[in-house]
Amino acid sequence: MNMVQTLLVVILASFLQVSMGGVYKVGGGAGWTTIGNVDYKQWAAANTFEIGDVVVFEYNPQFHNVMQVTHAMYKSCNASSPIATYTTGNDSITIKSGGHHFFLCGVPGHCQSGQKVDINVVRASAPSQSPLPTVAVPAPSPGGAAALYAAFGKSVFAAFICIIFA
Repeated sequence: MNMVQTLLVVILASFLQVSMGGVYKVGGGAGWTTIGNVDYKQWAAANTFEIGDVVVFEYNPQFHNVMQVTHAMYKSCNASSPIATYTTGNDSITIKSGGHHFFLCGVPGHCQSGQKVDINVVRASAPSQSPLPTVAVPAPSPGGAAALYAAFGKSVFAAFICIIFA
């Protein structure tokens, strides 16, 4: 692999690292259930959620569901008009905005027994603050990527590479 190819790999890897969110199984090993007294408030507090993260609800669909609800509905365990309902037993929900995201089980009595969770996105996912690693580039040649890099600098070169691979 030559230096230009190495630089391309480093640039692409840095962009991928920024864009990938975490995946969280709600309730950890217990999943989404009323068995075992899972403390979903404690589980949520132990995790830091960002925009782009995925929360996965795993449960037996014969006995449970997942409903996304408003804060008022969450507090009162009201499942009468949810924002969204999930029933597959393996529901992956991507967090697309900051703030609180409220979920509960709509089966009568389950929310009241603690099967509800508040996913709070406290900060948006931001690009890494660390600079790109320095990569030695050979002296400019009459043409090619090295000449582009030498003529315009790292920022313009990175933007050019992103356009090429877009």
